[in-house]
Amino acid sequence: MDHRSALIVKLLAMADDELVLAHRNSEWTGHAPILEEDIAFANIAQDELGHAALWYEIVSALTGDNPDKLVFFREAAAYRNAPLVELPKGDWAFSMVRQYLFDAYEMVALPQLMNSTYKPVGDAAAKIRSEELYHLRHTMAWLKRLGLGTEESRSRSQQALNDLWPYALQLFVPVSDEHLLVEAGYMPDAAALQTEWLALVQPFLQECSLALPPHELAPGDRFHHTSYLAELLQEMQSVARLDPAAIW
Repeated sequence: MDHRSALIVKLLAMADDELVLAHRNSEWTGHAPILEEDIAFANIAQDELGHAALWYEIVSALTGDNPDKLVFFREAAAYRNAPLVELPKGDWAFSMVRQYLFDAYEMVALPQLMNSTYKPVGDAAAKIRSEELYHLRHTMAWLKRLGLGTEESRSRSQQALNDLWPYALQLFVPVSDEHLLVEAGYMPDAAALQTEWLALVQPFLQECSLALPPHELAPGDRFHHTSYLAELLQEMQSVARLDPAAIW
């Protein structure tokens, strides 16, 4: 695989992560525990969708593929998101723990991406980072509230962390030939990002009275999808596929 092909796969992975997580978060609209949070988490979902659009636009510039076609007319097997983001939304603790783990991942990745030698990547990362700072503060506040709240809220948060941790570690599994992108300065080194991520999340989780699970990857590789992704895409793509030639 050459640099261009590896870059397209990596950018698709980044875009798909944001898109699928945005869809999962949007499922809380009208169902969040309080009205204020209903609005706040819907805004976070919208932000993630906007971030996905930025990465898809770079892919489009490289391939000529229409971003809408990439989103609405690819099958699940062609998606490159990590399984972490496609898991069902679960309870509120599950969604907050997942969002925190993903936000922390972006917080260590985005500053490195801003220094990418591939200018479109650096420009997109700079736009995304300001919104992600808000996302991280938001989910940190919720994790403290849940972890240091009642015994039930702490127990639910711990169970969510136990379930999600092996999937979160897959965020740092490189895509095929990603070393070419690291050598070219296009992308940061995944192993270095994981080290930085652990240094960020470990003390905070302990501060929230949550125990760190064992460092064990979830079964399969980063692109080994669960059955949940096909179900999610069936819902998300249904309207567009009613009339593929329609202009919205």
